[in-house]
Amino acid sequence: MATTQGVEHRQLKGATADSLRAHFRAGQYAGPTTGLAPGKLQCNLAILSETDAQHFALYCERNPAPCPLIYVSDAGTPMLDKLGRDIDVRTDLPAYHLHRNGRTRTVSDIKRFWQPDSVAILLGCSLSFEEALVDSGIRLRHLERGGDIAAFRTNRATNAVGPFGGPLVVSMRAVAAKDADRTRRITEKYPHAHGAPLDVDDPRELGIRDIESPDWGEPQNLQADEVAMFWACGVTSHSALLRARLSMAITHAPGAMLITDLPADQPPPT
Repeated sequence: MATTQGVEHRQLKGATADSLRAHFRAGQYAGPTTGLAPGKLQCNLAILSETDAQHFALYCERNPAPCPLIYVSDAGTPMLDKLGRDIDVRTDLPAYHLHRNGRTRTVSDIKRFWQPDSVAILLGCSLSFEEALVDSGIRLRHLERGGDIAAFRTNRATNAVGPFGGPLVVSMRAVAAKDADRTRRITEKYPHAHGAPLDVDDPRELGIRDIESPDWGEPQNLQADEVAMFWACGVTSHSALLRARLSMAITHAPGAMLITDLPADQPPPT
């Protein structure tokens, strides 16, 4: 039997970006945004104090593949007008993670935690290029089953800035071997959403021992006619935030992204 959350997700397919944000704002949906608002740019979120945000934004600039910087708000300004109509970053995601002194809990909105020096940092997300793959006839089984992709810590270090650093994290998708070259060509057109894959079918180069035991997400159950393709992943920035053990930081809950009004296939405004 389908879960209630799964039924809600299917009901939201076909909804516009602004109507989806209205559902999230009203607390009517708290699940993943995978497959919602086709053609619209989805973003990872980090909200930090102004001082921490300066270091974190520089960390993202020095690690553009896993942390493609989309937008940095002015301090204390929760409305993100450049990303879409009436976007309030405090309420317009399905769910948030509040990180305080090494502990994490999920909340539905963050109005009471927003501070006069809060800065919202938005990063590109690979969900934005998945529609282009599907439209090109490339099968993504995790979308078909309504599940999540797999993500792994690697043996590659990111370029540290201030308190932020740690290993590169990659996401993995199982793709038919015959479609691997086409998948690379399509995704390299989305540098603001992690771009081309870093590796194809050789997890050992990334220090990954078992592709069916991800550090985050779900096993992909690679089939005989498929290859494992690995992209730089936004979990890298999330992991760096947790390693920094800040007194407070706020992020999107896993898979629950900010859906913007921007086209997924165009570079975002500067």
